[in-house]
This record gives sequence, C-alpha cells and structure tokens, in this order.
Amino acid sequence: MVLQRARALYQKKVSEGTVKNPCYFAVDATRPAGLGHRFYVICEADRTFRALPTGHGNGRNLKGIANFANGVRCAKNFSNALDSKLTTGGPYVTAEIKTSFKGYYRAAGRKPLPLMRSFVQFDGEGDTANARPRAIGGHPAVIVSWLCRMKAPGDPNADDEGYVPYGKLIDYSAGRSNGCTSWSPADAKQILAMVEDRPTTLYIYPESGDIVAVAREAKAGRSLSKAGLYWNASCLKEIRVPNFWPRETLEPALMKLRKDNPPAEPKPLPKCK
Repeated sequence: MVLQRARALYQKKVSEGTVKNPCYFAVDATRPAGLGHRFYVICEADRTFRALPTGHGNGRNLKGIANFANGVRCAKNFSNALDSKLTTGGPYVTAEIKTSFKGYYRAAGRKPLPLMRSFVQFDGEGDTANARPRAIGGHPAVIVSWLCRMKAPGDPNADDEGYVPYGKLIDYSAGRSNGCTSWSPADAKQILAMVEDRPTTLYIYPESGDIVAVAREAKAGRSLSKAGLYWNASCLKEIRVPNFWPRETLEPALMKLRKDNPPAEPKPLPKCK
C-alpha cells in the first residue's frame, strides 16, 4: 500500500512536469524506529530499492491540555498542527536546500569543528500543505548541544563580540525529531545530493484517513487486513490505537499556549575555559 501510493504520486508529478528526478522516496511511519528501516529510496530506471532508518515526530506532553507525545520506537500520535512537533502523512515534493551553522564541537583528538547542517524543504498538499510554516523537511539527525562561548575572532559565524557557540555533538539518528524526516549523517549526505536542484516526491504513510480508519477497527478488535487497512503489527501491539490530532482542533490550543507563555529571554552562554 505504501509503495503503491508513493509510485502513484511520483508518476502524477512526473506527468505534470513537476518532477524529473529518476528516483523517489517513501516512508512507512507505522514501522519501528531504531533498526527499523522505513525510509525507502526507489529508482525504477536503475531497478534499485534501498531501505534506510529515519526518525518520527516526538510530539509534546502538555499537562492540562493534551498528551500527544510519542515513544522512541513507535509513533502513536500524528498531526499537522503548528508547534505539535508531530509527523504528518501524505504527499510531499522536495524543494530548496538550506545550510545553517549549528555551533562548534570537538571530534576525538581534533581541533573544534563547525557543524554546518543542511535542510531540504518539503512542499506538501492537503494535510501536508502547511509544511513550510511548520518548517518540515529532511536533515541529518545531528545537533550541537551548546555548553559555552568560544573565542573565534574573524570567524564568519561569530557574534558581535567574536564568539561562537561550542558544545557536544549529539547524533539522534533514527530517533525522534520535531516532525521532520531525519537521517544518519552518511545517509543524509547521499539523499541531499540526489535532490539538489532535482526535486522529487516523498510519500509518508499514514495519512489522517488511514489513522482514523485503523483506530476505529483497532478499538473494535477487528482485523485490519479484512478491512483493507494496514499498520505495522509490532507497533500496533505497542501503541494499541493510533491518534490523528486535526490541526483545526489542536492548533488553537497550541497558539494560545504560545501567546500565554512567551519564551524566556535566553541567558548568555558562559565563556569557554
């Protein structure tokens, strides 16, 4: 089902002239993370198929409002609401790639290195149409956890006082993300090279209609296959019933929360010793 829909999306965008890339992508977000290879790279012209690990949206636990947090292994909650930090299933097309500075870190036995992380923007339609305001795309699953400010005179990334953030490199490959698609650094390098200046399609399963239908059958204890539905059996046993949180109902609560609790002014980092 996942691959059939991914192929149909790709063929549609090729026929429209939107996509000319010989390869396309799919994600089965109902499969386990970690060792579960659920990001698919399909290149029919070369007759090749690759399955890679990828993360899913971690969600949030907002006491007094709602708990839509996801575990590390299986995703139970999905949404397209702004600030939900959840994955949204449906059709996407890759767009421009942006690279940004994330800070310095020290590799074993080497001088501090800058982390320049690339991000490929996704454009969606339907439930995924707000991918840009949500900053939904794909990137390597690495970040620098800042510890202090390091003196770096002349560095183009330095602040007005000549300092750059320095910290520990965190690799969260195949773990949870803020709703984006994340890959290991090695896989990300290959994927980003494939889509640079050559857009292609990405289909993420499940869509909202799939989640609602599966939840209905799961609650009733009925067979998914007999109903023509699909969810990874291992994860369904773990989560029991999946949830889709509609943007129209969840987003107003999240926007009110943001308004009532503006982020505190960040404290300046201490200088590195």
